[in-house]
Amino acid sequence: QVQLVESGGGLVQTGGSLRLSCAASGRTFSTRTMGWFRQVPGKEREFVAAVSWSAGSTYYADSVKGRFTISRDNAKNTVYLQMNSLKPEDTALYYCAASVEYALRTRERDYMYWGQGTQVTVSS
Repeated sequence: QVQLVESGGGLVQTGGSLRLSCAASGRTFSTRTMGWFRQVPGKEREFVAAVSWSAGSTYYADSVKGRFTISRDNAKNTVYLQMNSLKPEDTALYYCAASVEYALRTRERDYMYWGQGTQVTVSS
């Protein structure tokens, strides 16, 4: 099993920045691609960003491209999501997820492990 714990969420004004962290523990050697998803009440969870195991490849949803940056430190078993130029529509519960596949994935079903989420609220 792999445990994922997110942190770094909070309340920020429009245009502000936050950095989310996701610490992995347990059988971390089985994890490959890591991703971030987000969800607002009443809507489906949506893909935000993904990073390959080597951190050589990344992929972003169009809605965050150019504003968010995903990265990882395998020595620390931690994945980050730097969020800049935040907008009210970025308000959501952000989840970290781990896949056992090497290829970058954007679908929920391709991720085996999930954290509990960290709330991000952007005020207008």
